[in-house]
Amino acid sequence: MRIGIDFDNTLVCYDQLFWTLARDAGVVDDSVAHQKDSVRDHLREQGLESVWTNLQGKAYGSRILEASPFPDVLNALTEFRQRGWEVCVISHKTRSPIAGEDYDLHAAARSWLSTHGIIAWSPNSSTHSAAFFELTKCEKLQRIADVGCDWFIDDLPELLTDPSFPQNVGRILFDPHRRNGPLPAGIRRLYAWRDAVSVLTSKAEPQCQLTT
Repeated sequence: MRIGIDFDNTLVCYDQLFWTLARDAGVVDDSVAHQKDSVRDHLREQGLESVWTNLQGKAYGSRILEASPFPDVLNALTEFRQRGWEVCVISHKTRSPIAGEDYDLHAAARSWLSTHGIIAWSPNSSTHSAAFFELTKCEKLQRIADVGCDWFIDDLPELLTDPSFPQNVGRILFDPHRRNGPLPAGIRRLYAWRDAVSVLTSKAEPQCQLTT
């Protein structure tokens, strides 16, 4: 089985890093939850969109190694390998930040993968190079098809429901904060990486669920 996995907010958890960067910039305090989306929403409510854009450049670039893998993701990938499942990382990511310090975001992402030993693994390959960073969403969708994924795991419902999403690829929404509402039939939901194997191997068609 070949499993494709998104990078940002699916493998990498930026919650604490974004809060730390925002605190260091003097734009949040402990009244704002230590979550990426909470920091983003707070800054936008304050009219600080440009600050948010600059924080993104730092988090995805020069400070990315301070971001953690989501809990249990390393254990899940280890179990994938033990089962002989192939893994590839497929992400939509610009090459440079929109604002702020110039930085190669693709190189930064590869450095993070290498540091955590997550770079894609195949039992039939001696290399660890199956990580793709595409410049557009269309290119990402095409890569998912070209790689021949059996399943793809992503945190964005809009990607999984895109009309161009390959119809022969199983879709799993990673929803750790349970923020997403009902899903179209056929999309499975993963709340925590410790449950990844059971979600991938479940025979039952999952039911649409409301957030709690």
